Amino acid sequence: MIPADPPKGLVYVLTGNGKGKTCSAVGMSVRALGRGMKVLLIQFLKPEGGSGETLFLKGADRFASLQFGTGRFIGRDRIQPDDILQAERGLEAAETAVRGREWDMVILDEILQAADFGLVSVDRILGLMSGKSESVELVLTGRSAPEAVIERADLVSEIREVKHPHRSGLRARRGIEF
Repeated sequence: MIPADPPKGLVYVLTGNGKGKTCSAVGMSVRALGRGMKVLLIQFLKPEGGSGETLFLKGADRFASLQFGTGRFIGRDRIQPDDILQAERGLEAAETAVRGREWDMVILDEILQAADFGLVSVDRILGLMSGKSESVELVLTGRSAPEAVIERADLVSEIREVKHPHRSGLRARRGIEF
C-alpha cells in the first residue's frame, strides 16, 4: 500500500565529505518524477552544461535544471567577484522557486558548500527553509552543513568518505564522477 501524501513538504539535508550527495538528491528527483511531480535542480558552484545526471534528466518531462558556477575550481582563498555574482543569481532563482507553487521539489545542490566558502550566508539558507511554500520538498546538498541548518531540517543524512580513489591520484572521470 502506498502511503498517503504528506501534509507538507519537508526539508532534507545531504551533507558530509563522502561522494554521493548529488547522486542521492538526483535519485530523489527520479522518484518524484516517476510519481508525476515537477522537479527543479539548482546547482551552485557548477558551470552551465551540467554533469552526466543533469544532461540525462534535461530530457525528462517536468524537470528543469539551472547551473550557477564559473567552471573554475574555487576554494575559500580563490573566490573571485564572478563567483559571488553566480551565487547571488543562484540564490535569487532559489528564492523564487521555493516560494512559488510551480515546483513540487527543489534541489539546491552544493548550496551548503557555497555557504562554507562564504558565497551564501547561513541566514539566507535559513530564510529559504522557513520561507518555502508548504507543499515544496526542499533538498540541500553540500559538505559542512551549518548546525543551524541541521537543526531546522526534517531529515539529515551524512555521507562519510571511507576510501576514495582520488587519494591515490585518480582524477575525476567523465560519466562516473561528473
